[in-house]
Amino acid sequence: MIKTDFLRLPVIAAPMFLVSGPELVIASCRAGIVGTFPALNQRSTEGLVEWLQTIESALEGVLHPGFGVNLIVHGSNTRLQADLETCVQHRVPLVITSLGAVKEVVDAVHSYGGLVFHDVINRRHAEKAAEAGVDGLICVAAGAGGHAGTLNPFAFLNEVRSFFDGTVVLSGSLSRGRDIAAARLAGADYAYLGTRFICTAESRAEDSYKHAIEEVHSAAKDITYTDAVSGVNANFLTTSIEAARARGALGDGSDGSQPELNAIESEAKAWRDIWSAGHGASGISDTPTVADLVIELEREFTTSINALHEAPVVCPARHGQETRIGVTS
Repeated sequence: MIKTDFLRLPVIAAPMFLVSGPELVIASCRAGIVGTFPALNQRSTEGLVEWLQTIESALEGVLHPGFGVNLIVHGSNTRLQADLETCVQHRVPLVITSLGAVKEVVDAVHSYGGLVFHDVINRRHAEKAAEAGVDGLICVAAGAGGHAGTLNPFAFLNEVRSFFDGTVVLSGSLSRGRDIAAARLAGADYAYLGTRFICTAESRAEDSYKHAIEEVHSAAKDITYTDAVSGVNANFLTTSIEAARARGALGDGSDGSQPELNAIESEAKAWRDIWSAGHGASGISDTPTVADLVIELEREFTTSINALHEAPVVCPARHGQETRIGVTS
């Protein structure tokens, strides 16, 4: 279970392929947010066991909200059953499922009191996940890093809230404390931040990857949404795609079609060379420790929430007069 009493911020550090490891999870939990990682970041189930043991040992005796493991629930993941059994044995507090909501997986996690949150990019996926009995839905809206959807976050949250009364998490372009506040005000229980945590000291991303994000911090236009890398639409740094094309790894798209993946034969290798990032990269220009980042996010979050209570809302009115709403004395 996520221990909300120990949450400093309503934030989950998203599990990022080839980026999230024990160091990022431990630092996140110690800072008071939920740390997560993809099981497939370890090359074997035995390696997954080692990572879980490392995390559990590092967090022993430390007050923290909990951590999570991301499982790919798809026929192509031959490790699913073994990794799921490992999560059950270690009583992982939160299991995040992607590419398939299966009741048997949900039941296995529920057997020890764990929670299951599922990634969704549209209402149909959300309804199927709800039917499978998940505890939470992660609404992956437009602008999210990795495998992202295209829906506006406000519309998406409203649709999901119309039929689901469980936990709702918002993902997509969130990188600042005020973004977390906006997510909460829009109806989400938690904010899901990924790209912001790529540029942290504990991230496993290579320095050139971090620098590439910092270099585009002023322009969300430098993110490309394409299915050329793995066959599933995702957001990537445009500069890394251009570099791949220069190497002959991707087509140039000059014929109007999606560039085809050729030289890079596996998704894992592709994501090492072509770097994922969301539109939230537009607000990132440094690489702090997770502890320092959470302090700054909390400061911005608190300032934003307090401002709603302290500042008057000024609306235009007829005859040139101002109407002030919600003025706090």
